[in-house]
Amino acid sequence: MDKKLQVTSSPHLNSGESVAKIMWSVVLALLPAAAGAVYFFGVRALWIIAIAVISAVVTEAILQKLLKKPIAVADGSAVVTGILLAFNVPVQTPLWIPAIGSFFAIAVGKMAFGGLGHNPMNPALLGRAFLLASWPTHMTIFDRSVPLGGTVSGIDVMTGATPLNVLKSCRAILAHPEAYTPEQKTAAAETLGKLYDSLDKLFIGRVGGCIGETSVLLLLAGAAFLMYRRYIGWKIPFSYIGTVALLTWMFGGAEGLFTGNPLFHVLSGGLILGAFFMATDMVTSPVTFAGRIYFGIGCGVITVIIRLIGGYPEGVSYSILLMNLVTPLLDRMTRPKVFGGRKER
Repeated sequence: MDKKLQVTSSPHLNSGESVAKIMWSVVLALLPAAAGAVYFFGVRALWIIAIAVISAVVTEAILQKLLKKPIAVADGSAVVTGILLAFNVPVQTPLWIPAIGSFFAIAVGKMAFGGLGHNPMNPALLGRAFLLASWPTHMTIFDRSVPLGGTVSGIDVMTGATPLNVLKSCRAILAHPEAYTPEQKTAAAETLGKLYDSLDKLFIGRVGGCIGETSVLLLLAGAAFLMYRRYIGWKIPFSYIGTVALLTWMFGGAEGLFTGNPLFHVLSGGLILGAFFMATDMVTSPVTFAGRIYFGIGCGVITVIIRLIGGYPEGVSYSILLMNLVTPLLDRMTRPKVFGGRKER
């Protein structure tokens, strides 16, 4: 009787969901990609994931103890951060790298702002950005990250570079033909053609890269599960991926406007991982319909700028982090009219 007559503030409808239920569902959704990482890159990928998760959970538990807060590591949020951090490092990176990355993600990216629900940026991506700025060599070298049955680049040449690295090198040659020999230009054009013919390898995961971003198929399987459970929506990932596809088709080609290969850019790098599993973070993404669309478009624009013009071949992490910072502004700009309120003149 007492439970039926509780008097509380809104919302009064309880969906039955909880933080722990959602977080452990995300962990479940990430397991196919984790299993694929172990299959393609070997047991070392499992060690990296385990170290990152243990570091994240231990760091959160110690800080909550020191801050005299309830120990809440059982809610699974630290496990999600650890897995996503591990997904964003190469398999050949030293084993202390994921440990430090997870420590930074939890200590600075999450607990420094008050814990879960108060962090302005995605903690795992903040940890990756810290690692990339501190140890760029360990984070950008993929020459020994060869997947089972494939090559780092996805083609038979330039096996020490990822597909996006190869694409950037070829575009640089073809964009400035006067600075290169005819043989170099011919080789760049042929390599570009082979890259565009390797879409099946990108989809399956037989290419190099960070351990959790290689298999689009397995990532989409996990994303479909989260969308079925309605833990993530279509607005951010679809607007994000759609923007990348449109802009790379318009500006990503080597022969002028509208000659790019949008599908290659969609399947390459960390776009699918970022669009479905990190840009959709409930804490750091907008809550309004229009805000989520603008958020996805902003992520797509920044990603394409970094990929096509910037110094790095990939821009997913920084695009999401930068858009995290404008999330409060997007929510404020797109706030719907109060029901029953007077229309502003």
